Amino acid sequence: MRQRPGASLVVRYVLFAIVATVANLLTQEIVFRLSPVAPLAMAILAGTVAGFAVKYVLDKVWIFDDGYTDARDEARKLSLYGLFSVFTTLIFWAFEVAFWTLFGTTAAKYTGAVIGLAIGYAIKFMLDRAYTFRERTT
Repeated sequence: MRQRPGASLVVRYVLFAIVATVANLLTQEIVFRLSPVAPLAMAILAGTVAGFAVKYVLDKVWIFDDGYTDARDEARKLSLYGLFSVFTTLIFWAFEVAFWTLFGTTAAKYTGAVIGLAIGYAIKFMLDRAYTFRERTT
């Protein structure tokens, strides 16, 4: 049976979420300014890839202490991590849109976004711990 995550793990997880978000937004800004074709679409795509890559590596190493096994297992982990990221992003968007729709203010939209992110990241942590970076039994 796994123990509940300690406070330092939760703090690291939140900090890494912030770092990944900053990497996403900085990448978007750079690509948006430099892309000669479809700058918004290219910026969103590049930012998503950058944020995903940063968060995956930080989570793998510093949250789940997950070493390299083999290419097949790493591909499985990356696929599950991506699938769970899409699922939890939908939760985030749903809260953001719902709060905007219900209350019609920017403050409500961001409140919904923060609530959705918190719920999404909590669910993502549990899914990644249970399925993506599952503990090996000896």
